[in-house]
Amino acid sequence: MHRPLTHGPIGRTLLHFSLPLWGGYVLQSLNTSVNAFWIGRHLGEAALSAAVHANNLLFVLIALVFGISQATSLLVAQAVGADRWAQARRITGTGAGLFLGAALLMAALGWPLAASLLRAMGAAPATAALAVDYLRVLFLALPPMLLLIFVAAVLRGTGDSRTPFVALLAVALGDAALNPLFIFGAGPLPGWGMAGSALATLVANGLGLVGLLAWLRRRRMPLWLGWRQRRHLRPAPRLLRCLIAKGLPMGLQMLVVSLSLALMLTLVNAHGTQAAAAYSAALQLWTYVQMPAIAVASACSTIAAQNVGAGHWPRVARTARAGVLCHLLLTGACVALVLAFDQPVLALFLPEGSTALGPARHLNHIVLGSFVLLGVSGVLAGVVRSTGAVLVPLAILALALWGVRLPLAWGLQPLWGLDALWWSFPLSALVSMLLSLAYYRWGSWRRARLLDAASFKPR
Repeated sequence: MHRPLTHGPIGRTLLHFSLPLWGGYVLQSLNTSVNAFWIGRHLGEAALSAAVHANNLLFVLIALVFGISQATSLLVAQAVGADRWAQARRITGTGAGLFLGAALLMAALGWPLAASLLRAMGAAPATAALAVDYLRVLFLALPPMLLLIFVAAVLRGTGDSRTPFVALLAVALGDAALNPLFIFGAGPLPGWGMAGSALATLVANGLGLVGLLAWLRRRRMPLWLGWRQRRHLRPAPRLLRCLIAKGLPMGLQMLVVSLSLALMLTLVNAHGTQAAAAYSAALQLWTYVQMPAIAVASACSTIAAQNVGAGHWPRVARTARAGVLCHLLLTGACVALVLAFDQPVLALFLPEGSTALGPARHLNHIVLGSFVLLGVSGVLAGVVRSTGAVLVPLAILALALWGVRLPLAWGLQPLWGLDALWWSFPLSALVSMLLSLAYYRWGSWRRARLLDAASFKPR
């Protein structure tokens, strides 16, 4: 059920709202790791490479529409904060229609184009041959996957982060259990190899979506769209334009980050296999270190959006302060824990006796603190986006990564050697934090609007 976020102590509300989000992000990452374990350990390195190519392509496609789910969540949160539930239902219907249409289109086009897309990514013929069936089944899994993402975003907009966590937990457990069953077969059930791993994802997400919708219908969720409310699924032009205009910049942030990491890997590879192995091991660890900040930033967006809708601007400012403090405590604790046990933790991602362990610890000590700085930027960006100001946070992120980090990593190598790559992380994070603080303090984001103000006046 929905929880109003416009009253009560902000710090406690933020923590309670963030923890299930954090758990959901961990589950999604662990689920990817489990799939990689079964494919890489039992089907070989070529199969793992094929899965990486297919998953990278899927990530790009999801990023294109992910921002639309975030925009829907913010619009719903503003409407709920203003006690405009009819408006929230129209927003939900428009977003659901857009999401469903995009997912079905991707699935319909992806099946016949799978082989061509893999070749366009530069996949070797042997890798493409292994990946094509896997990718085709993943395209079929896109509709339930995207709709599950959408429903979870809408629920968070109403103030409910626990129900999406339970649904993600069920999907993660189902996917992990079905992977070996569908890959290798059992009894009369044949084994499908790599395609079986994708089939496990399809079945787990499909069942998870059906179960979540059945639960919401049974609980009579205020935003439930049944047969009688099917008219809301026809996209309203004004809402559609808003979701696309505000959602695409938020989705582009995922692409900006992933492309910068891919280019950084190219710079690292030039220094040999040991540097590449050290960076790859640290990168696995950084995924989890960043999760508290991402969860807190997402929670701040929702809480701030509800209070923007309610016109409670002092609570928006307190949300930003509480969010930064919560991030510093959670991320700081994670960083301290990792630094204390970095040798055994990094060893999990490297072969036994690897000579890359020492370099991995060295670069980890340089880079880890940057995530504390970046998290401050992320939290402030989350609050800023709650009003509909989405372009400046995107510009700050792009400038920090593409205008500072990558040029420093490349340009300082004659002076600092390989360490130039690692020091580019904290230096760019510092620039991002300072720009975010300046925009939060002096920027015009408080005058931005997702929709016209009249749409969210309390009744």
